[in-house]
Amino acid sequence: MTRFFGAGGASVIAAACILAIGSASPAAAQVATMAATPTISSLPATQATTIATPATSVSVTLPSARAAILSTTPRPVSGATTAPAGAVAVRPAVTHAGLWPLVWANMTGAALDEEANCVATAVYFEARGEPFDGQLAVAEVVMNRAASGKYPTSYCGVVKQPWQFSFVRGGQFPRINTQSASWSYAQAIARIAKQRLADALPDDVLWYHADYVAPGWGRRLSKVEKIGAHIFYRA
Repeated sequence: MTRFFGAGGASVIAAACILAIGSASPAAAQVATMAATPTISSLPATQATTIATPATSVSVTLPSARAAILSTTPRPVSGATTAPAGAVAVRPAVTHAGLWPLVWANMTGAALDEEANCVATAVYFEARGEPFDGQLAVAEVVMNRAASGKYPTSYCGVVKQPWQFSFVRGGQFPRINTQSASWSYAQAIARIAKQRLADALPDDVLWYHADYVAPGWGRRLSKVEKIGAHIFYRA
C-alpha cells in the first residue's frame, strides 16, 4: 500500500478477551502477553536517533492498579528545555512498550468525535499491526498537517484530501471492523495524540512513506526518523 506519495497539497482474562476480538494484529498478541504480567519492573531503553533520547522512567498507575514503567515523560509545561549550546532540541523517547500503559488506559472512554475518528481511521488503515509508536507517529502527521497552514485545517480534511491516503476512495472510507482489537488500539492512539499525552514526532514532520518504496519526493525532504515500517520527513 502506498502512503503519502506526494509532498503536496489487558489480568490474563482481560488479555485473552482482547485477543479474542476479531482481526487481532501482531501488536495485539504482544501487548496482550504484556498485560498478563502482574508487574513490569522495567522496560528496555531505546536508542533513538535525531528526535528522541532515552528518558527517565516514571511510575504510572493503571485502572487495574497494576504498576508499570512508562519510558516517556510529559512535555514540560513551559515548552522549554535546557540543552547544551548548539544542541538540537529533542523530545523524550516513545516506544511500543512504553506506550502500552497509555493505550490500555485509553482503549475505553467517550466516543470519538468526528475529527478524532478521522485520525483513528487513518491509524487503522495506515498502521494497524505496527508498533504503537509507529501508530502514534501516523496520527501526529495528520495533526501536524492540519496545523501547518499547508494542508486542510481539519483532521478529516487532511485525511480525505485527494491523492494523499491510498485507502480513501472518492472521499469515502472503507468499512472498519469495529469489533477488532486493531480498531480499539487506533481509537486509543487517537485519544493519546489529540490530548498530547505522548509525542512521537516534532510538529514540523508532515510526510511519510512505507519503507519498501522510495518516492522521488523523499530526496527533496529531510529524513527525520524511521518508526516501524514508515520513514518520516520534514521540509
